[in-house]
Amino acid sequence: MDIQDLKLFRHLAGSLHFGRTSQACNITPSGLTRTIQRLEAELNKQLFVRDNRSVALTPAGKTFWNYAEDAIQRWNELQKSLSADSVLRGELSIYCSVTAILGILPEILGRFRTAYPKVHINLQTGDAAMALARLQNGEVDVTIAALPDKRPPQLEFIKLVETPLLFIAPARFPETVLYTADGSIDWRRTPLIIAERGLSRTRAQRWFIEERVVPTIYAQVAGNEAIITMVSLGCGVGIVPALVLEKSPLQDQVTILDPAPQLEPFSVGICTVGKNRTNPIVQAFWKTSMAGPFPTGHGPPAMHL
Repeated sequence: MDIQDLKLFRHLAGSLHFGRTSQACNITPSGLTRTIQRLEAELNKQLFVRDNRSVALTPAGKTFWNYAEDAIQRWNELQKSLSADSVLRGELSIYCSVTAILGILPEILGRFRTAYPKVHINLQTGDAAMALARLQNGEVDVTIAALPDKRPPQLEFIKLVETPLLFIAPARFPETVLYTADGSIDWRRTPLIIAERGLSRTRAQRWFIEERVVPTIYAQVAGNEAIITMVSLGCGVGIVPALVLEKSPLQDQVTILDPAPQLEPFSVGICTVGKNRTNPIVQAFWKTSMAGPFPTGHGPPAMHL
């Protein structure tokens, strides 16, 4: 087995999804399958239990995961020590939403690329609600994410910006928002577009429970950009971070409801887990990120949680 096989195994052990790992690691699904089969043949042990619906690590797979993590870390340290120069080399994997790419990362990545041009950046985009899960599964080194109410152990976080959660309605379809006799929004009848998972969903649900309101949910979707699109089409009212709305090409097709429920704002920043901080590349990115400037004009020191 070689180091690339171990990296493929580690990613799959985190994602538990052959399609996602093959796409993220630039390998065909059949090539990924052959790699896993080759590892299993060398070890004479089954590493994954898989069927048409799910993938799971076997007990042998969990034991091998520890070996793979240790071997990859030692390989990275060896590569650094054998380097003939002081130039930082290797790969940094980052997961974030499209909004983060447009509004947060350009300045930071610009400085990082200038300082460390030999580091290959593997940038993955997707639903912001999945950022911390990707990080904890070991699929990426760093994410841009909102700090959750319950902070996972070993999470380290640099706060970059605080952004409020906004209730938005379609600009062209005012009849979408329904009102009670006293002129307040009728949340029991007004259709709601809500995230299928994540912090905005949690905070919205908390407010509705406190108000003893059962909302009419029109759709549950992945990604704030999808919520803005559906709201602009008149499907319902949505809840999105202000940072996302400011970067959306559809912002002129929605309006911000006022008055509206006041939900706790998002603290958005750069996240990693403690074990990644021993990686020289992650250390370099961490220092670059803390140097500022931040979207809000300033930023506090890293939060070690």
